[in-house]
Amino acid sequence: MLCCRGMHSGEGTKPTPQFETAEFQAQPGKDTCFVCHQPISSSYYRVNTKMACGACTERLRNSVPKDNHAAFVRAVAFGAVAAVVGLALYAVVGIATGLMIGYVSLAVGWIVGTAMMKGSGGLGGRRYQMAAVLFTYAAVSLAAIPMSIADAAKQKKQHAETQVQGQSTPDSANRQTPSESGNEAEPANEDNASGREHRSFVGALGYLALIGLASPFLELSASPFNGLIGLVILMVGIRIAWRLTRGHPPLIIDGPF
Repeated sequence: MLCCRGMHSGEGTKPTPQFETAEFQAQPGKDTCFVCHQPISSSYYRVNTKMACGACTERLRNSVPKDNHAAFVRAVAFGAVAAVVGLALYAVVGIATGLMIGYVSLAVGWIVGTAMMKGSGGLGGRRYQMAAVLFTYAAVSLAAIPMSIADAAKQKKQHAETQVQGQSTPDSANRQTPSESGNEAEPANEDNASGREHRSFVGALGYLALIGLASPFLELSASPFNGLIGLVILMVGIRIAWRLTRGHPPLIIDGPF
């Protein structure tokens, strides 16, 4: 409450108000601590613009968890496990339906963000948000690898069944001499075996990882409409993870007053 001081130039004259000094009058019984709801009799603090007594302010200051390296490592570990779970969920849904259901990205973002906050004990911040974004994107994009493998296996099986049906003709048309069948199959098998031996296992994994990470944009080039929708939904899932890992609002304490 802003009060005016009267400036008396002489007896009987009207006071001249001045507004240079702000004076706040206490209101006994009306100003209470927002934590314990007890009346504030003397000094007080402002905690995020709310009035609080000294004892409650100290308890709030001590209850705020301190960010440290151990908390961040736990959050990253929980986020990595959640990313694997999200990848498996996305892949299973895609393999079961035969479609890339982009809305699963929303669930992946929620799983990653919630797991990281659980691991950090409620702590958040910019580095937690960046880790959550990377985990969410990696889980969704790398899910294209098992989905592609399952699709290739399905096509191979269908091709084999087609060949079996095509070979169900009279024996005279399909009869081959042992020398012909053996000579034609062995060079192909040897070439395939040598090709697999020269390909490094680590290199193959790295190649698959790169293809998987680029899969949202590869899908965009293959099918612009579906790819664009998938990217937009993926961005929404990433935003969910970002918002979940921002942590609690900072505790701003002013005072004592």
